[in-house]
This record gives sequence, structure tokens and C-alpha cells, in this order.
Amino acid sequence: MKEIIINKNEDSSSLIALFENGKLVEKYDEMQDTKAFEGNIYCGIVKDILPGMQSAFIDIGENRNAFIHIKDVIPKVSNTTGNKDENLEKYKIKDYLKTNTPVLVQIKKDEENKKGARVSKHISLTGRLCVLMIGVKFITVSQKIENNEERERLKELATEILSDKYDNEEYGLILRTGAMYKDKEEIRQDVEKLIKLWKEIKKTYNNVSKENKPCLILKNYDVTSKFLTSVLETDIDRIIVNSEETYETIKEYLKSINKENVDLILNTTEDLMEIHDLKDQIEKMAERKIWLKCGGFITIDKTEALTAIDVNSGKFTGKKNSNKENTIVKVNKEATIELARQLRLRNISGIIVVDYIDMESEEDRQEIINLLTKELKKDRSKTQIMGFTKLDLLELTRKKI
Repeated sequence: MKEIIINKNEDSSSLIALFENGKLVEKYDEMQDTKAFEGNIYCGIVKDILPGMQSAFIDIGENRNAFIHIKDVIPKVSNTTGNKDENLEKYKIKDYLKTNTPVLVQIKKDEENKKGARVSKHISLTGRLCVLMIGVKFITVSQKIENNEERERLKELATEILSDKYDNEEYGLILRTGAMYKDKEEIRQDVEKLIKLWKEIKKTYNNVSKENKPCLILKNYDVTSKFLTSVLETDIDRIIVNSEETYETIKEYLKSINKENVDLILNTTEDLMEIHDLKDQIEKMAERKIWLKCGGFITIDKTEALTAIDVNSGKFTGKKNSNKENTIVKVNKEATIELARQLRLRNISGIIVVDYIDMESEEDRQEIINLLTKELKKDRSKTQIMGFTKLDLLELTRKKI
């Protein structure tokens, strides 16, 4: 059973929690996430160009100047790989950016520690069912949609929709998981809504760029709206809120996306933080060590470069008559399920390295990879499993939500 709890605090901020069978799997706090700028679109001003690094610093009006690299400046040369495989040495950033001039950019990665945000001239707009990409001819489908027939159907629909000329601009589409089994008209409405938004962004930029000052043009939703837009396209059974205003807003939204079957509950009589021991589950998020039911445990250590997860057998010695390898695999399997949940819960991103208890069999390693792949399908974020290294460490990457 999947449930959402939205607890509105006295200061009008909200805490949003997603549960699967009573276990907390995602948590967002508007107060903590107020500095999440990813997706925001700005009129930036080019401040410093670094020819040797093929990069520049852009003033976007926030605390730190943003950073842009040549690959995020030049037009995408490939509709499948973008500029990933392009020989960037044949380009000069000075040919594309000039100091003290305006530029339209979007934040692709939030500022972290002492580093400013990473921005790009490649603009994309996220809707309920799809992502609209500006200036590219590219149609793809979310990897989480595995049915080949459905993937082909969605590609055909997207091609038909984009075949209509919209001001002679080039657009690309990514069909999100929520687009699965949706009809052409519903997808078209989502696309046209995003194109209309893009036109408004261009118009605003053309006006504010004349002032040659940094300016926020589009804020990428508040935390609650962004969360609901993505999550409500999945199978949610129940939503519990403690605010009448939030209740009415969600009620109207559920109606607009034909999800009125979701059980929406207004509960103003009890502390929502006590449901499923939410307060206690949140406090445990700060702990380095997470115990497993079998008696083993995992530890999570985040550094600036990567996140290291270590698996330990702890108190677990295996069942009677079970051999050492079976004991190791049991702990590693349980650890795999838990670490997949922790990645979502703590919104861990970047490079992740898992030090499992050493397994002798290649078959056992593959079993762990298959299990992790299965568990990560529950994750809304994009993840990529790179496999085991020669040091028997499992590498993967995850994009921050």
C-alpha cells in the first residue's frame, strides 16, 4: 500500500512523506529544501570566461555565480548522445559567450558545498506526462516503461504530435512513466501546455535581457507541487493531509488528472507525525548505521566525491546447517533491499560505492545485481548500475530528485 502524508506546519511550510507498506521511502521538507534551484530558468549575465577550461561563470542573482561548460553551450550535435561524445577541442567558448552579456540558462545541478550551481543553455521543461526539450529533434521513452509495444506506441504518438508545426521551432520529447497507456489527446494537452510555457519564458527573457541584469524567469515549482506532479501518476492508494487548503487543492488536482479513486483524507484531529511512527523514522535517517532484520547492518558515509555503503554481517551467523556462502548471500540480499530504500529516503546522489561481504560465486554477484535492479525500479530518480569492480565493489550512480 502506498500512502502520502502532507503535514502542514504552523509556519505554512509542509513536510511530505511517501510510505510503502508503512515504511518511509521518500521525505521532503519545504524548509530544508528552500534552496533547491534545480530546473529554475534565469536570465544570467556572463561574468568571467575561462578559455583554458572551456567554461565560464554566470551571475544568476543567487549567492554564488553559476558554472557553465562548453558542452552545455554549443547546440547538441546528436539526438541520442547530445554532446557527450563530441570532440570539444574544436570549439572555443569565446565564440559563444561574451562577458557582460545576457544568456538564458537553466540550472542542471544545484550548488553544493563551496561549488556554485551548474547551468546549461539546453532548456527542458517537465510536465505531468513528458519532458519538452528545446532546440532538438529527439523522442525517447522512460526506461521504466519496459513493454516494447507500449514504448513504440508512445514514440509514434509523440512523433505525430510534434509533426504539427509550433512556430517552426524544434522540440524533442521524453515520455515519462506517467504517459504509459495514456491516449494521444491527453499527451498532446501536456505538450501544448509546455510549449505555451516556453513561449512565455522567451517573451519574458526578451524583455528582461534588455536591462542586462540577472533575473529569475521560472521557478521549478515548490516542493509539494513538484512531488505531487510526479508521484500521483503512480499507484497511490491514500493521501492524508491536515490542512483544508491543501485538501481542496489536491482534490481539484486529482479530479483534473482523473485520479479521484485515490482516498483523500483530511485529518485535523491528530498529529500526523505519529502515523507510522513518522517522527521516529525521520530521526533514524540521520543515523550512520542501519540494522537489518537478520542481525547484519549497513553503514552510510557521504563524502564530497562519493557515498560509500558498507555491508556487515554483524550478529548474524546463519541458520543451523547453512554454509558460509549462503549466510553471506542472505545478508547481502537483505542489505540490497535496504540500501535501495535508503538511496530514495536520503535522496543520495552522485557516485555510490557498495562494499558487500565478499562473494566467491559470480552467480551470487549477478543475483545481487538483479535484486538491486528490481528494487531500484521503485525509485523515481534515474539510477545506473555499473557493476562490480576488480576490488569487488559495486558501483552505481543516482540523480538527485
